[in-house]
Amino acid sequence: MKSVLFKHRSIRKFRPTPIPEEVLRECLEAATRASTCGNMQLYSLIVTRDRALREKLSPCHFNQPMVLEAPCLVTVCADVHRFTMWCEQRDADPAYDNFAWFLNASADAWLATQNLCVEAELHGLGICILGTTIYTAGDISRILELPKGVIPLTTVVLGYPAESPGLTDRLPLDAVVHYEKYTDYTTAEIDELWAEREESELTKRLLEENGLPNLAKIFTERRYVRRDNLAISESYFALLKEKGFFNH
Repeated sequence: MKSVLFKHRSIRKFRPTPIPEEVLRECLEAATRASTCGNMQLYSLIVTRDRALREKLSPCHFNQPMVLEAPCLVTVCADVHRFTMWCEQRDADPAYDNFAWFLNASADAWLATQNLCVEAELHGLGICILGTTIYTAGDISRILELPKGVIPLTTVVLGYPAESPGLTDRLPLDAVVHYEKYTDYTTAEIDELWAEREESELTKRLLEENGLPNLAKIFTERRYVRRDNLAISESYFALLKEKGFFNH
């Protein structure tokens, strides 16, 4: 029997029904049981239910309606601040203000995020992970008053679904699994791996709507274009330095 993981879908329409305290707490506790570097738990989960505060955060997520429709947002942050304070208060010399530990904290945070989402779906909740957090991390940091050593990675919209969308497609297993060593792809294999997606009715509709010849150009010329990618990267890089993740 397949687990809840095989039924996952992103929800973008939510009922305003509040999440019971005990359910939310179980989801958050599940997040804390994720694997973590050195049992350091280098992340923080900022739970925002206050309507006024979600209204302030809404523009950071391009005013997507679900940010206000759902009863709860969880902003997930890489956090070396708490562990650094603990070390300093015990006369230990921390050295976590560098890029290596941003990577460790990011891994911790993403593992906690996945646990949170899986537990939420087990309770009948819907989730949507927002990539917009990276785009506007500086604004989110100011709104949530994040100290040095804490930086946003993603936001989880959490609530009871008001829709039941179909499952999105995935590349075949052979596309992402390599046994023993990495086996590079031939041109023919790349074509084969994307064939089903490129031939889908959804792709045909997108190409017609955008007047483009193939799905790859949808990504590079409409969704994630070069100038935006570079601007977002530059902005996040600057925030990493501001938050103290680039000591050498």
